[in-house]
Amino acid sequence: MAENKSNANEIEITRDRLAELLNEDLSREYQAIIAYVVYSQVLSGAEYMDIADQLEIHAKQELDHALTLSRQIDYLGKMPTVTPKPVRTSKDAKEMLRFDLDNENETIRNYRDRVRQCEALEEYAMAEQIRQILVQEQDHQIDLATALGVEVPDVSGGPRGRALRKSR
Repeated sequence: MAENKSNANEIEITRDRLAELLNEDLSREYQAIIAYVVYSQVLSGAEYMDIADQLEIHAKQELDHALTLSRQIDYLGKMPTVTPKPVRTSKDAKEMLRFDLDNENETIRNYRDRVRQCEALEEYAMAEQIRQILVQEQDHQIDLATALGVEVPDVSGGPRGRALRKSR
């Protein structure tokens, strides 16, 4: 059965490793906050007004996610990171929304792994907090896919699932 597990689950998880992974997630949340703040203000045109308003809401939710992750990292005895992942920008609205959708897809894959990792360490309350974040991230994914006029991407294959989804 071990061969069916994703790469993230094959490695034995420790509290220190979980804190490292949560810090990577925290950097991604900072990236999302910055992107949503900027994108919500620079999107122009009547067709983007609804999504611009949604992005402002997303920015506030991402801040809540960052606070939750910081609290969990501290609980694990580590210092929360202060560095965001790089934010991609574009003058093309669809391209900006595509950047956001790609980032949400990655975030969802990672949080699904984090839930399993928390449970492997019997950190059930932490897993539940990450599940709550995951619900909002999937809502963001739906909003972005809808704004782009595309189907909501299937990210169920984990980080390795990208190749399978592209071949469909």
